[in-house]
Amino acid sequence: MTYSIIGFGNIGKALAKTFTRKGIEVSVATTRDPESFASAAAAIGPTIIPKTLAEAVKADIIFLAVRFESHPEVAKALATWRGKTIVDVTNAYGVPPEQLGGQPSSKFVAQAFSGARLVKGFNHLVAAVLDQDPAVHGGRRVVFLASDDDAAAAEIGALAEKLGFAPIKLGGLSEGGLLVQARGNSWGQLIFKDLVKFD
Repeated sequence: MTYSIIGFGNIGKALAKTFTRKGIEVSVATTRDPESFASAAAAIGPTIIPKTLAEAVKADIIFLAVRFESHPEVAKALATWRGKTIVDVTNAYGVPPEQLGGQPSSKFVAQAFSGARLVKGFNHLVAAVLDQDPAVHGGRRVVFLASDDDAAAAEIGALAEKLGFAPIKLGGLSEGGLLVQARGNSWGQLIFKDLVKFD
């Protein structure tokens, strides 16, 4: 299984750190030349591999950590997304619902990545929190996942556990997914809630 993170801003870097802690290799890419962020990647750890966008989208599981407005540009980087699992980490705060056809932002994103299996996840925590070790006082930091594809949600749930998080599945994108999505100028009820699960 191969992993990549598209977007190397604060959230992308925080995600990269979660992979580094477990010694898992992950490629990182932006629309820029990999050389331009190679030193920032090296500073996080040796398992963070800078790649071009065209190379990074070949991974099996792709974390989409770009600005919401940039997702169509990423979608064009691959002719077919069939068989890929996309973790939508974007937030469409400030985007009018009518611009999305009234649907949840992740459903809108899913249309751009036709053929992929989309899971909304890892987006409800601010970068400074996502950046921290998910092991907290003997518990594990919660990440919420929502998807219309149960198998994809299970796959990302297993990865979240491997990274040290406690995944909680919220159901489909139009139901539970709305709890972790911005709608216009309002945030879903679970956005920014930093919860810890004790087994």
